[in-house]
Order: sequence, then structure tokens, then C-alpha cells
Amino acid sequence: MGDDNLILNITQSPAPNSFQRGNSKFNKPHKHTGRWAKSKSVKRKSQDASDEPSPKRPVPPTSQKRLRNAPDEKPYKKQEVPAGKVLDGKKEENPKGRPAVKTSSLFKNNPEVPDIDRPAVKQLKEKVFSADSFSDLGLHPHLVSTINTVMNMTNTTSVQKQTIPALLAGRDVLVRSQTGSGKTMAYGVPLVQSLQGVTPKIQRSDGPYALVLVPTRELALQSFSTIQKLLKPFTWIVPGVLMGGEKRKSEKARLRKGINILISTPGRLLDHIRSTKSIHFTRARWLVVDEADRILDMGFEKDVTAILNALNSQCQHRQNVLLSATLSPGVARLADISLNDPVSVTIAEDTNREDKHGGKPKEDKKDGDSSCFAMPEKLHQHAVVAPSKLKLVTLAAFILGKWKCAKKPKMIVFFPSCELVEFYHSLLSKVLTMGDSAMGPDDFLRLHGNMEQEERTEVFQQFTHCQAGILLCTDVAARGLDLPQVTWIVQFSAPASAAEYIHRVGRTARLGAQGSSLLILIPSEAAYLQTLAEHKISVSEMKMEDILSNLLMEDFLKIRRAGGKKSEAADPQTVRERATVLQTKFEDYVHASADTALRAKKALQSYIRSYATYPKNLKHIFHIRSLHLGHVAKSFGLRDAPHSLSRQLAGSPSKQSKGKPKRADTHKKRSKQRFSDLLRSEYASGLAPKPKKATKPGTEGSQT
Repeated sequence: MGDDNLILNITQSPAPNSFQRGNSKFNKPHKHTGRWAKSKSVKRKSQDASDEPSPKRPVPPTSQKRLRNAPDEKPYKKQEVPAGKVLDGKKEENPKGRPAVKTSSLFKNNPEVPDIDRPAVKQLKEKVFSADSFSDLGLHPHLVSTINTVMNMTNTTSVQKQTIPALLAGRDVLVRSQTGSGKTMAYGVPLVQSLQGVTPKIQRSDGPYALVLVPTRELALQSFSTIQKLLKPFTWIVPGVLMGGEKRKSEKARLRKGINILISTPGRLLDHIRSTKSIHFTRARWLVVDEADRILDMGFEKDVTAILNALNSQCQHRQNVLLSATLSPGVARLADISLNDPVSVTIAEDTNREDKHGGKPKEDKKDGDSSCFAMPEKLHQHAVVAPSKLKLVTLAAFILGKWKCAKKPKMIVFFPSCELVEFYHSLLSKVLTMGDSAMGPDDFLRLHGNMEQEERTEVFQQFTHCQAGILLCTDVAARGLDLPQVTWIVQFSAPASAAEYIHRVGRTARLGAQGSSLLILIPSEAAYLQTLAEHKISVSEMKMEDILSNLLMEDFLKIRRAGGKKSEAADPQTVRERATVLQTKFEDYVHASADTALRAKKALQSYIRSYATYPKNLKHIFHIRSLHLGHVAKSFGLRDAPHSLSRQLAGSPSKQSKGKPKRADTHKKRSKQRFSDLLRSEYASGLAPKPKKATKPGTEGSQT
């Protein structure tokens, strides 16, 4: 066996370092003897003897760049200044003198806005007022005088003309009429006329003679106010209201004293029926269900059924009235249960009928919506299609433009959830009040179901009596509320049905007044206008560019040019720059603190959740997959879509985390274990250790 193929791993202790007096600075290290060391020394001597220099190794380009600079000199790096930032007291400008305002993030990569084909639709119209006066109906003179002086009404509306005589005749009535047609007075006037003539006189301790059910607290307050005005000449009749948010103890005290006309929401009334002994309906003569379709939509059908059972057990003979702007199958079922040989009153032109012989009312054709709706004659309906990134700026520009008018608007803006109302109230009231448009934070009000009852009542009363203002709200204000002098209705997102659309826009153009509405859609939702057209709702298009041009009137959005000049031209580029500046202000406010950013993210999540709740028949228009989350985030003042949203939409992260570990991770762990086993000993064979055999308990220490 030769020694050539044998390599020994032998090291010797190095010699101590010492300075040498010769030419070299340091002592040379101990030379190793052996074939490899001799071959290296021979090669080195041959290189020293040759005169040619040794070839240099190529230097990478990155190293050459480093060598060009001095050791103490750093390479020059251009300073980046974000758009709108000030550098040394001046805004950075490009060579043409224009400011460095980036418009690409807001106006590029947007989906194309489709051309809207406005189908020819003949809307159903109702003649609001009739030629008959209240004095022709045989009412008490004091009641007629109160209607003329306190309510400022002399002639009846069309629905009042047909409903009041039927109720005075003692018939059950099912009323279907457009919003703002005077349905509260249609049942309130005959109710007061009937009760004031009861002999002997009604006493407070008698308890309820009439029960009025309404869906929301605000509508309960409004109905109570109307009945209270009609009862001014008849002070012995006491009205009262029960609703959630109030103290039960105080309501129980009022019930013990006595209430003759009881107005309540279904949930609170059922609670008192089950828990309050002093409430009884032995003398009840009237049952009125106002906004019946809304009561059923809110899930009160079981509560209404329980209330009807309580009434039927205590009083057998009473007069029943159902009122609604739309007629759903649920209302038809409720009519079958509660009404006895009803008179059905409908005021639309081509469906005008008064069925005095009863019969079942005509049910809807699709998903709870009637085939067509009657619209107020003086209501002008508009729609604008704007990309998701421009939705917030479009809404803000519309509000600013209307506030610049000679007569400031009284506007209601509908949002799909309470979180959106809270977020946009704080955002718009802070940013839009920066300018000189005489708009203050007090001009913005909010109303939604999560507010305390005292605050809700205060906001409702404040907006009712103000001359101008902007109310941001949910659908809690979409049904039955008579908010006077409302000029504009804005819908930030499309409602889930045509019936909801009718109720929202019905807050304006009431009792023959002028009114307008605006529906904001994104390009993928443009087909919703065709759905409205199928219900004979005609909507005209309003261009987004025309709305954004309102920003030219705002001085706080002007951009400084070279030489201190401001932009004055009304070209499209200037409009885009103004819109970008406004969007930047929104984003700066949102990202100014972690709290506002968190609220924006929660509002975005709430919007996406609400978007997923559209009914099946509208899923081809409103599908969550058609949303670009990054673009939608822009409408909430967020610069990027939160990453957690995409994970939540793709699937539940909690379920994924509880699953089995991925195969790659398992393989990685096993490879690490194998590598550690191989390095465990220098005498290892290089093979992985064999798995140990399982031994039976009690045999570990046994020997064979």
C-alpha cells in the first residue's frame, strides 16, 4: 500500500511571531514539508523570475463604482420629494413650471366608463293634490280649523281623498301610495275624528283606543308629533310613544297613567305586553300598521303576529289600516291575517283602482318588488358612473358645488352601514371645511342605528328645523320620515332593491315640492340602471367630469405655479390636479394617526361585507369579485388595500392556520435533522440512523 493516496490531517503549533531585521517586515511562517508545499514554492519562484506582470482578476462593475469615489466621499443620491411636499419653502417644479403633482395614481389604470343607454321609460305618476278640501269631508269644525292653520293644508291629497271617507265609514283599508303623499294624515284625520266623538268622553285612564305600529324610532317621533298637532282642540285624548332606547321605568309610569293613542315600534310594544301588567287593549278600536313592508323587512313579522294575537284575545272588533309605499308578498300575508274585507287604495295613473269589494291585493312579480312604482312628479333623478378611485372625490366635489349655490342645499347622503356613516362624517367634516365655502363642521350631521336614542332624537330634530345641512345616514332615515325642504338625495352605493331606491329618493319632492336625487355607481354597476328601468324608473346621466369641475371654484385646492401664480385655467389637466390635491388631503387626514387609519380599514371591511349581501337576482351586477380592493381603498383615503382584507376574502385565516403543516416545511425540518445527525460524529458512516424499534413495556432492561 503506497503513501501517495494517504492524506493526513496533522497540524503543528505555529512559531511565535517576531520582527526580523532584514528586508521583510515579518518573519515568514513555518514552511510545511511535503509534495504539495514543494510544488507551490517552485511555481512561485518561476513567477517571480518572469518579467511579465501577473494577469489581474477582472473587477466587477459594482466594485469599479465603489473605487471611483474617495473613501470618505459618499455617492450622490437625488433627493426625492413627494407630491405636494415643500422643499426649502417652495414646491418642487418640473422644467415646464408645473408643480410635481402626481395624477397617475388617481386617473390611470381605471376601468373604462361605459356608455349608458337610457331606455325610453314612461314613469307612473300620481296626482298629489286633489280639488277637494277637508271641509267637504264632514269633519269636526275644530279639526278642520287645526288642519288649515296648524298643518297649513286646505286641500286633500289624492290618497287622503280616497282613504279618509273609507275609514270614516268603518272599513278596513289597505293603502299603497308613493312616499310623501300624506299617508300619515290619511289615517290620522279619521282616527282623531272617530275618537273625539266617542261618548262618554274618553278618559286617560281608559287605556289605548288606538294602536299605531311604525318601523323606526324617528318615524314614531314624527307620527307622534303629527297626531299631537291634530289633537290640539281635543285635549282629553292623550297620545303617547314607546320606542327602544328609552327607560322602561318611565314608559311603565306613562302606561299606568294612561295613553289613548299609543304609537310604538313592534319590539318595544311586545316587550311591554310580556312584562308590563298595566297595559291592556280591552277598549282598542283601531290598529294602524304604517310602513308595513319595512316592518316586515326588518324582521318584525313574528313580533307583529304576537301583537295581533294579544289584541285578538282582548278585543274582537276593531278597524285595521295597513299603509305602505310598496306592496310585497309579506304585506299581502299580513293583510290576509289582519284585514277584514278591506278597501284597497292605489293612486298610480294606470293602476288607479278602489276595490270596494275586497279581494286579495295583487302581489309583486319579482323578489318582493312590485313591477312598477309611482314616482313624485317633480323629482329629477340622476346617476353618475365614476371609477372606485374617484368615488370619494366625486362625492366631495358634488357637495362643494352645491354648497356654492345661492341657496345652500339640504342634503341627505345614504350609506350602507353605520361604520361608513361614522367614518365619512369625520372625514368630510374635517377636510371639506378647510376652504372658504362658509361650510362648518356643524353643517354635517349623522344618523344611524348604533347611536344613543337621545343623540338620535337631537339629530333628527336639528335636521328637521335647519335651513341647510348635510345628513349622512343609513336606511334608518329612508322610510316614512317627513324631513321638510330636503332638496337633494345622494346614494353613495346602490340599494339592494328598487323598492329601497324608491324609499330613499322619496325623502325629497314631497307633497308636490321640487327635489333631485343622485346615484353614484362604479363602471361594473352601470347595468343597475337597466334594472331600475324595468320598474319604470327613469334616471338621467350626470357626467363625472362636470361634477369634478366644481373643484375649480375652491381656492384651497389651487396649485402654485412658477413665479407664485395660481392655476386659473379650466382645462382637464387642472381639474385632475385639483382632484388629486383633494384626494391627497383625504389621505393625509386618514394616515395622520393610527386611529383614523384603523377606522378607515374598518369602514372598508364593512363596505365589502355589505357588498356581499346583495340579493341573488343582482349578483351579476354587484359581485364582490368585480371589486378592485386597491381602487376601493382609495375611496376610503387609504393609499393601499390592507393585506388582511385579501386573506379574509380568500378564506378564513383561522381555518388555514389550524390545518396540517405544509409538506415543504416538514421536508425542511427533516433535512435539518438529517444534517445534524451526519455531523454528530467524525466517525459516522455517512448514512442516516435507522429508526429505533418499538419495545414492549417492561422489556427494556431484559437481557437474552
